[in-house]
Amino acid sequence: MNSANTTATTDRILVCCGTGCIANGALEVAEAIEQQIAEQGSSATVQLKVCRTGCSGECEAGPVVRFMPRDLMYYRVRPKDAQAIVASLEGAPVEKLMHKVDGKAVEHMADNPFYALQHKIVLANVGVIDPLSLDEYRAAGGYEGLARALKMTPEQIIDEVDKSGLRGKGGAGFPTGRKWRTAAGYDVFPKYIVCNGDEGDPGAFMDGSTMEGCPHAVLEGMAIGALAIGAEEGILYIRDEYALARDHIQHAIDDAYAAGILGESVMGSGHRLDLSIVRGGGAFVCGESTALMASIEGRVGEPRAKYIRSVQRGLFDHPTVLNNVETLASIPAILRDGGSAYAQIGTDSSKGTKVFAMVGKVKHTGLVEVPMGTTLRTLVYDIGGGIIGDRPFKAIQTGGPSGGCIPESLLDLPVDFDTLTEYGAMMGSGGMIVMDDCSCMVEVARYYVDFLCEESCGKCTPCREGLRQMRSILTDICEGRGKPGDIELLERIGHTMEDASLCALGKTAPNPVLSTIRFFREEYEAHISNKECPAGVCAALTQFAIEADACTGCGMCTKACPAGAISGDRKEAHMIDPAKCIACGSCREACRFGAVLTTRRTA
Repeated sequence: MNSANTTATTDRILVCCGTGCIANGALEVAEAIEQQIAEQGSSATVQLKVCRTGCSGECEAGPVVRFMPRDLMYYRVRPKDAQAIVASLEGAPVEKLMHKVDGKAVEHMADNPFYALQHKIVLANVGVIDPLSLDEYRAAGGYEGLARALKMTPEQIIDEVDKSGLRGKGGAGFPTGRKWRTAAGYDVFPKYIVCNGDEGDPGAFMDGSTMEGCPHAVLEGMAIGALAIGAEEGILYIRDEYALARDHIQHAIDDAYAAGILGESVMGSGHRLDLSIVRGGGAFVCGESTALMASIEGRVGEPRAKYIRSVQRGLFDHPTVLNNVETLASIPAILRDGGSAYAQIGTDSSKGTKVFAMVGKVKHTGLVEVPMGTTLRTLVYDIGGGIIGDRPFKAIQTGGPSGGCIPESLLDLPVDFDTLTEYGAMMGSGGMIVMDDCSCMVEVARYYVDFLCEESCGKCTPCREGLRQMRSILTDICEGRGKPGDIELLERIGHTMEDASLCALGKTAPNPVLSTIRFFREEYEAHISNKECPAGVCAALTQFAIEADACTGCGMCTKACPAGAISGDRKEAHMIDPAKCIACGSCREACRFGAVLTTRRTA
């Protein structure tokens, strides 16, 4: 390695140690690289540091390793690759570990389409700095926004947030500046600022990754918000399952106290601010503001009617501002760079960027931050790389369990607060689940209704009973007992829930059902009228068969079948025994030749 082009202070090997990569062996990779550096240290010309970062984004390709400042990225790294990786510091890159574009290995992050179209503000330091290092956060511009805010009046801080156009990114999209201004207007003390880190949507990990990868950004956002509304106490409500995020937040709080950033005098200003963590109990409904505050107070996590808003009487009956993790992590950049700079990104009504967790049947799953207004097509095909196996795209479910399913005909919709709502979906906190033609939309609706049925607090009748009735009807349809009029009944129940439920969980719970009926009504009709599941998912209506002419006898389906229902000699056409087949679809997923067909199950 040429020492003339590197320095001991800038040469680092970044190893993604987000939760997903840790599960895939990232800690072992980091240890193996450190060991190789130690063994080759005598010939090294530069002192290197292995930095365990937060999520680098492309989770499907993890663990990810990145050399800085060279910006050489390696993917799907294993401990056995450590020797070649360290050797490549002074030689040619390890091509087999690099990302391929049109068959050509590319070296830099910007050359990977997954990253090239992103615009990172919230995630700017996630995957780049050591999340446990206050010094690294400060070196990256951390706490500059707070320092600027300390020189401003509360009104000036709120004006800057107003100017940015920032809207709450937990789902509701309420203007952040307006919420802060309302709370600041009440001369009732104490006041509280609360961070909602109770991310409970299936397939969502945006907030958890932000807390893991850059905890100080969340704390800085809370400190700025506390100055704006006049609060001296803040609470981070973090779901109990987020052990790593909770540990990193607590480490950041401890460091901030030790550095004088928190405590009796915030950065020597005389303003007091204390922050603490409350662990969520795992109830999905506690993501709702009033239920969350009830949980913090030690009561059952149930929502209340909002004829009095939390900004007036919230936690412990005092003025309270509740923002989610992503909203708070956006604040430092707004105060540091100015609200006008943030407002230049996005659309007229949805400013800035949005972080999404993109999962499902997409080739490149992971954490994505893009400008508001980016189309679904760009997310799925340009960033996500398209559908696994190049199968047909069918739908994308946005907004978590209370979101809706968007069909292929609407892939060019811009992703913003208002457009998705117009089409029966919602942006929500940012979960996106991509589905291919092997997804049954009736079963998808049943799955989400079943989830919400279990998570409903049961306080109000429309939500409690409406969800149970919808689950019963959808189960009957999926199991071949559907009857004429079921679709219309589902629609009536859904609209009643929208109008009469107490909180946002009940009001939005029908979205998966209503959106799938709106865009995939023919699938419901096929289940009811023909007793057929077109996607071949509902076991009671589906049986599988192998087309002899297309089968190569490779045996992959036999290995995948959990019921032992497939037989046949190698290189000869295989057969499925209908009596043993449980219609799980494992054979269809395993077959690379399209030989497994679905047919209507007969008695």
